[in-house]
Amino acid sequence: MSQIRANRVAEEIKKVMGEVISHKLKDPRVGFVTITDVEVTGDLQQAKVFLTVFGDTKKEEETLAGLEKAKGFIRSEVGKQIRLRKTPELIFEIDRAIETGNRIERLIYELNQSEE
Repeated sequence: MSQIRANRVAEEIKKVMGEVISHKLKDPRVGFVTITDVEVTGDLQQAKVFLTVFGDTKKEEETLAGLEKAKGFIRSEVGKQIRLRKTPELIFEIDRAIETGNRIERLIYELNQSEE
């Protein structure tokens, strides 16, 4: 499979999942979720879904539990809207990139303050 196709499929999955989670998922554990990225393997068998959750660590854990429970439903919805021979297996992961970026920025700020 070409990487270009995998990237296109990833973008489609990202779009569909955003709609499904915000409009069709009824689990109360899943609150305000943003799909930040989707990485699809070259053979389109797995899709790693990166997300951010509004709230603390407990809310992140609850949201992941709700998404894991609804994984079959979400995957079937993705399969209905994206025509593929096989719908990729979904793997949910909290996106720590923003958190890491904020931490680095804070450390740089503190370093600059101590030099002044």
